[in-house]
Amino acid sequence: MGALRDPAPRRAEEAELVTLHDRSILIVDDDPVAIKLVCQILSEYSNVRFATSGTDALRLVRANPPDLILLDGEMPGQNGFEICKILKADPAFDDIPIIFVTAHDDMAFETLALTLGAADFISKPLNAVKIKLRVTLHLQLRRQMEALRLLANTDAATSLANRRRLDEVLAAEWHRARRTSEPLSLLMIDIDFFKAFNDEYGHPAGDACLRSVAEVIRAAALRPSDLAARFGGEEFAVVLPHTDEVGALVVANRILDRLTAVAIPHRGSRSARHVTVSIGVACQCPAESNAVERGAALALAPSAERQLIAAADQALYLAKRGGRDRVELARWEATR
Repeated sequence: MGALRDPAPRRAEEAELVTLHDRSILIVDDDPVAIKLVCQILSEYSNVRFATSGTDALRLVRANPPDLILLDGEMPGQNGFEICKILKADPAFDDIPIIFVTAHDDMAFETLALTLGAADFISKPLNAVKIKLRVTLHLQLRRQMEALRLLANTDAATSLANRRRLDEVLAAEWHRARRTSEPLSLLMIDIDFFKAFNDEYGHPAGDACLRSVAEVIRAAALRPSDLAARFGGEEFAVVLPHTDEVGALVVANRILDRLTAVAIPHRGSRSARHVTVSIGVACQCPAESNAVERGAALALAPSAERQLIAAADQALYLAKRGGRDRVELARWEATR
């Protein structure tokens, strides 16, 4: 009798395929027959869309970016090479793998596609096995890249976004806010008397405290667009797109209330018998014509998003100076 095989690897492979089959694929081809054939080949994928022109393809990508694009090289109007060039020039979409599917099988076309940033090149007539293998390969690679990106953008101690990711998101959201004239808010958060906590309970307990506070902050940032990050040491930040000062104060007070409910003991604190935080809030409102400053004058940094950080940090300073375990608001307008 042969040895029994461990079913765990097979289950892991099956789970991976299920995950891949939920990924979004966009087929771009001006030939309905070709689209129908590719859809049949990829019938096990649950989220396959199609576009019959370059214009439609760009609209669909911008509305809901896919995980993979199968792109015909030759189409009326904007051809596949032009679409590829446009997408690869846009930081929001340049990481989407593009597989060219075209009737041209000469080296010049393949070289052009790869030079423009395409991930692969398949020549017609279509081969079902080849398409399935290439699609699976590039979806797997994309998921691996996402995992590496997540690792690179995650703070190991708290599992929140790290400072690098915070800077990237804040810069992107700042430019979006200025373009759309929507408010953008930032919370700067500092654990009160954290050095005293480490002195009283030890550094392992301090690490556990950081994780607990981080989880409270993460839970308070309810929307997918909100970003909770570790700024450094015992300091955190929350980016709140499309959020005015009223909404930002709601989030800030939610954090204070939740920490009171969690009640992590802190004998070394001079503000409460449990762990507390001080929070500074800054809201950039493009529609406002005048800056309103509270407390000390705001020391604004040179770049636009740095101004928001400086304003929130100044408000945080006021919260700490005002007794800690509280929120302070700085309303302002960036210099242009």
